[in-house]
This record gives sequence, structure tokens and C-alpha cells, in this order.
Amino acid sequence: MSTEIDTARAAALLDEAPLAHASLFRFATAGSVDDGKSTLVGRLLHDSKAILADQLDAVARTSADRGFGGSAGGIDLALLTDGLRAEREQGITIDVAYRYFATDRRSFILADCPGHVQYTKNTVTGASTADAVVVLIDARKGVLEQTRRHLSVLQLLRVAHVIVAVNKIDLVDFSESVFREIEADVQKVGRELGLGSDGITDLLVVPVSALDGDNVVERSERTPWYTGPALLEVLETLPAADELESHLESFRFPVQLVIRPQGALAPDAVAAGLDTEAYRDYRAYAGQITEGSVKVGDKVSVLTPGQDPRTTTVIGIDFAGAELLEAAAPQSVAIRLADEFDVARGDTIAAAGTVRESSADLYAALCWLSPKPLREGAKVLVKHGARTVQALVRSVSGKLDLATFNLEGASSLELNDIGHAQLRLAAPLPLENYLHHRRTGAFLVIDPLDGNTLAAGLVKDHPGDHEDERYSI
Repeated sequence: MSTEIDTARAAALLDEAPLAHASLFRFATAGSVDDGKSTLVGRLLHDSKAILADQLDAVARTSADRGFGGSAGGIDLALLTDGLRAEREQGITIDVAYRYFATDRRSFILADCPGHVQYTKNTVTGASTADAVVVLIDARKGVLEQTRRHLSVLQLLRVAHVIVAVNKIDLVDFSESVFREIEADVQKVGRELGLGSDGITDLLVVPVSALDGDNVVERSERTPWYTGPALLEVLETLPAADELESHLESFRFPVQLVIRPQGALAPDAVAAGLDTEAYRDYRAYAGQITEGSVKVGDKVSVLTPGQDPRTTTVIGIDFAGAELLEAAAPQSVAIRLADEFDVARGDTIAAAGTVRESSADLYAALCWLSPKPLREGAKVLVKHGARTVQALVRSVSGKLDLATFNLEGASSLELNDIGHAQLRLAAPLPLENYLHHRRTGAFLVIDPLDGNTLAAGLVKDHPGDHEDERYSI
């Protein structure tokens, strides 16, 4: 992807800015060690006026006590997110730090992820729910192995927007040639990974100086050769993943709770004037819509593991005491059905005719997050939506080579490996390809002994036609 295309894409996003007004946008940061992620986050918060005065004073005092080497009266912006004692002592980020801020155009939830290889699992956690991820690269170092690892994870997770911030551009004298060389390397990696090949993910490259604020919130005069928007301008105008994918996905609704008051309402509800008789036969299923939308009158299927799908009609959608005619992801609602089926937590309500038969064979890509290696024959737990089932690792078929992005043969997966495996489930689940169903196609692999998360998994389709091999790598 050329620089001209990047600039044109950024300009088009700015033209669409009114569409992003007042929306919520989730983004995360990633990158190698000491690339300046926490400083960039601190600069975003500081320059967007999202820091309270007392917090700023506390950070200024800590910066002075630690002998921060900036200008007189300057502050170490990384301290705005690195709050753990070990983080401040070592000058690194260890855990994911979540921050909330807003501009006059949009509200943000920001996840500052660590850069060390051993904390790659935290990056997976932060990126898994993000609409966009900002990957930092030190302008003096260029694309590193950890950069390739992070971009591989983002491609695997189908993050809608990947923004590569070439940081510390001030330390290379704002050199255009240095930036263009790194930009070309990034685009090459993007092509090798297939970023953007699904029509959703896009890749933008921006030169920034997190320490001085160049091209972070305001466009910098020290990079006249860069004609694109500042980082915050991009974040304010990018469409959220739900906006991009809502028309591509069918309705999916994992049931979290069955609401059955049977006339016995809480005293404060009765005092508010609710009619107990009207709720005597009330039955609804509460949860969050993970994909698509639903209207009153739509035909839906109730999916219960081990049973055939049961078809019924939506007769009501309740939200915060009001009745809706339509709801869409990511709203949390209570849905009423025409038939009184036995529906419980862990079941899924989906658009009729859009679901495949449940399967006990799971073929998947795994981001292995544990120091305990994955071996064939291991017994694990698989958490899919609100349901957790036992599983057996039948085989490990390979892992990704970060140098070539090719799948190489392997019989086990180690910490931070990205590989493919086949699992046999103790009970069939309504598995769906992650490529088309980002939320219902994801699952966790859990250690049955201590409850720790071992891997983040993505369901893949099987190219074969055997009836017991519907899902594969």
C-alpha cells in the first residue's frame, strides 16, 4: 500500500468524521520494549486535557523525585499509565492499564499493553476487544521480531484498524527517508500477513514523537513531508468494528440469565408503580447481543448443546424498563420468545437458518499464553461464550514462523507461540468460523487444575468434507 493511498484513506476518514460523533471507540497500544507506548498514551491524555489537575501535580512531583531528564518542570508522561511499583522501578509496562477519556468528537477506552515478549499474552488480552491497535516502532530500530509477532496477532484477531506509529522521530532529526524506509517495511509485512485482505482491516503509518507531541494530537510543523492527519485525528474518525461488521454478521445472542419474576417483584419496583400481575407470566432471556441485530417478529433458533435447534419468534425486546422494536450489537437486552422452550445460561439465540450443526471437533488457531507447554493428549477446558466444557488435545499440527509467516510442523506449543491444533470436546458446541464471526468464533483454553488461561483460540474451517471434520485450520 503506497503512501499516497495511506494519505487518501486518512483524508477520506476525516471527511466521514460526522459519522463517528459521540460514539465509543476502543483501542490498544502494542510494540517492543522501550518504544514509548506509555509515553504516547500519557501524551494523548495530557494534550487532550483528559488529566485532572491533582493527578498531574502528583505525576510532576514523582517525575522530579525520580530525576526525569526532560525540560525544566517537565513530567514523565509514562507515569500516567505505569502505576505498579515494579513498573516505575524498572521503567517498563508489565500489566495492561486501562484509561478512559473523551474529546468533543468521541469517547475512548484505551488499553496500554506491555511490550516484553513474556507479556505478549497481555497484548492479546488488550487487542481482543479493540476496534483499533496502535503499534509503536522506534524510528532508530525499525521493524523488529516483536513487531512482526504483534502484527501477526492482530491479523489473527482481525482487528479492524492497525495504526503503526513510528515513534521517536525527533531522535532521527525528523528524517523523511528513515520514516519512508520503515513505512515500506511495515507495508511489506502487512502484505505478507494479508492485512486488509478480508476487506475490513486497514493499515496506516504515522510519524510521531510521543515525548514532544509531534503528530500525536496536533499536526507537526517539523514533519512538513508528512501530509496525513495526527494520530488523535485518525482515532476520532475511524469507524468502530461494530459499525463495519454489523451488516456482515447474523444475529447472535448468548444467554446470560433467565428472568422469571413470577409476580414477585422487588419492593422498590412495586413502589415505582410496576404492575405485579403484568409480570406474573413474564419470561425473558438476558444477555448482550454479540453480532448483528434483531427485530420483534424475527424468526430465531435456540441452540442448546446436544439438542437440535428449536425455531421460534421474537415477541418482545426489553431494555432498561422500555420495550424496543429493534436492537443491535453490542446492546444488552432481554428477549422474549413466542414459545416456552427450556432455555438456560450458556445457550445461544441466533437468526434462524444461519447456524451450522454443533460439533464436538474443534480445529483452531491458538495464541499460547502459558509457560506450561501444550502437548498432545493434554486435558483442558474450553470456554466458549457462557459455557465451559472439557476437552482433549488430539493433535498439534504446526506453529507460525515469525520470520517467514509460514506454518511449520510442530508437536507442541510454547509460550507466545501461534499455532494450530485439534481438540475433541466433551459436549458439542455451536462453533463458527472466526473469520466471519469474530465474537462467537473465539474461545479460551483453560487449565482444569488451577483455572489459569492457557490460550486464546480462534475457530477455523476445515477444508475437508468428512462429517466429523467441519472445523479446522
